[in-house]
Amino acid sequence: MKLVEPPIQSQVTANILILDDDRIILDSLGEFLLMDGYGAFTANDFQEAKKILSRQSIQIVITDLNMPSINGLEFLKYVRENYPQIVVMVITGFGSIESAVDAIKLGAYDYLTKPIIDDELRMSIQRALKQQALQAENAALKKQLRQQNRFCEIIGRDRQMQKVFDLIEAVASTSTTVLVTGESGTGKTLVAHAIHRRSPRRDGPFIEVSCGALPENLLESELFGHVRGSFTGAVGDKHGRFMAAEGGTIFLDEIDSASPALQVKLLRVLQERQFEPVGSNKTINVNVRVIVATNKNLKKLVEEEKFRQDLYYRINVIDIRLSPLCDRVSDIPILTNHFLEKFSQMHQKPIQSISPEAMNLLARYRWPGNVRELENAIERAVVLTRSEIIFPDDLPAEMIEPPANDDGQNFTDQTGTLEELILKTEKQIIRKALGRFEGNRQLTAKALGISRTSLFRKMRDLELMEMN
Repeated sequence: MKLVEPPIQSQVTANILILDDDRIILDSLGEFLLMDGYGAFTANDFQEAKKILSRQSIQIVITDLNMPSINGLEFLKYVRENYPQIVVMVITGFGSIESAVDAIKLGAYDYLTKPIIDDELRMSIQRALKQQALQAENAALKKQLRQQNRFCEIIGRDRQMQKVFDLIEAVASTSTTVLVTGESGTGKTLVAHAIHRRSPRRDGPFIEVSCGALPENLLESELFGHVRGSFTGAVGDKHGRFMAAEGGTIFLDEIDSASPALQVKLLRVLQERQFEPVGSNKTINVNVRVIVATNKNLKKLVEEEKFRQDLYYRINVIDIRLSPLCDRVSDIPILTNHFLEKFSQMHQKPIQSISPEAMNLLARYRWPGNVRELENAIERAVVLTRSEIIFPDDLPAEMIEPPANDDGQNFTDQTGTLEELILKTEKQIIRKALGRFEGNRQLTAKALGISRTSLFRKMRDLELMEMN
């Protein structure tokens, strides 16, 4: 083994192992890599190369395929099986291109023909290291997702989502009515499912009803059932969704669309757990857990006399509020990677990661459709891309060409990790908004679509408290 050591002052960006039976090639490649700032380990036989791999941290392997005493393909297989994180590049003569193609099929990243051109080798190494960094970052995000997310059905590491998780765990074991609020696409249905699955009623039915999807005259029948002849078209008795949910949970989405008459009936069910089917005088007792949801401001509807005050206070025992996606930008990377993995498997496409440039575009987009819009955007990208990496051109047009910021700078010009880029973007947006409203937090929070408490917390975390 020969180690080409860089000067003490230089910083090794990666360690590269070269395997070749030609000592001249080993020395020349080692010297070239040294000059480019890499650490180079050289070996001229299989056993020596294996020892280096077991003792050193190697990022790239460069191996000749055709050596009298060494089978390059066997070494390639060994590296791919035992060190899958290492990038393997092969060297071949003009007459052995076919074997180089076979090596690519076995997992080699690239092949170079002899004589080796310095710039080609340099560019290939740089591309390989970039891909390796993307894969490592993707793996780290997935690991972070598994460690930090307590709910497999809800993705989120933001502190606001952690509070939501705490509330779910606190109320799940009770029979208390829960109100879930938030914009469309924030995951209100997922929260309802999570509560049910962690409750003593988990083995009972979970019945979901979208109150806004049915006309008023049909919604009451859908919820409480009816008897034959109670209205035109009622040709037989029908059990409602409340009876179907017996022993389990009923989830009433878009509760704000319930008519005044239906609200009275819902109030009685919540207070007494009793109701009468449409057209019947028979009282039915039910044992159900009720969860309701809305994307409207119910308190404002009460003030406008469009929603009953007594019903509002009856359902607003526990209010779980889901923040819009633009208010929890730190969740975008793990949500993106979750959807990337999901749709890659669904559509059987080997998508490995998303480029930093594309992720940066996602981080600064406003997401009016919230998590649902992000999910749709990633599925679209997976379906349409012809690469193993999602690039900006794979995203919807409105995300590729967002409005320019005030000083004309493009956020994609910034450098750093995904986490750093997201924090830079968020900090710049909040700083500009605070400046626009002369430090008025109330107006700034309203303009950004977040609560004043959320703004205060972000200002503290991003070290913007001096802009008071």
